[in-house]
Amino acid sequence: MLILALETSTENGSCALWRDGTVSERACPAGRPHSETLLPLVRELMDEAGIGFGRLDGIAFGAGPGAFTGLRIACGIAQGLAAAAGKPVVPVCGLEALAAGSGAPRAVALLDARMSEVYGAAYVADGNGGWRLDGEIVVSPPDAVPLPAGGDWVAVGNGAAAYAALAARLSGAGIPLVEPAWPTAALVATVGARALARGAGIDPALAAPLYVRDKVAKTVAERLAEGGRA
Repeated sequence: MLILALETSTENGSCALWRDGTVSERACPAGRPHSETLLPLVRELMDEAGIGFGRLDGIAFGAGPGAFTGLRIACGIAQGLAAAAGKPVVPVCGLEALAAGSGAPRAVALLDARMSEVYGAAYVADGNGGWRLDGEIVVSPPDAVPLPAGGDWVAVGNGAAAYAALAARLSGAGIPLVEPAWPTAALVATVGARALARGAGIDPALAAPLYVRDKVAKTVAERLAEGGRA
């Protein structure tokens, strides 16, 4: 199976090629828009592998949650490439990709959502190489994001590094923080390959980002109320 994967939900964009469990990955250069760098990296990755888009079984993309513009970039490029090649796309939640990369049977994924909030979701390994969402995907202040009860949980993502209050809550709950810190195309490819094998690929026209939050900025009044500047 051949899967191309795209991930641009954070500032650490990347693309990856999954070939029967072997993954090759390219990272977007820092300080440059993903919209400028992702597609050339995809072409470089495919050329070096000697593979045309027509040979792919599908294209996976990091659907979110994350940066609004970044989510649209990965989704749009995946749609365009898949439609041109006549291939299905596989939207992959970045929080699930984080959990899958933890190597633990139960993981709570916590990503910095900016605006003093955190995206959070808990996942449990299903025993068949996949992950089951335990509860809901939320966006909450770091001191209110739900944490799972019970033992054997680990935390992944950059949420704890971004907010000391969340790090303290994890420590108090006995939940250790492990890698990865952010979703990568390699993780998206791995989750996407399993999903595609289960028949989860969809028509490119139906693909859409997972926003979770429909607000991208605080109002002037909200910033002033928090002691910020207008």
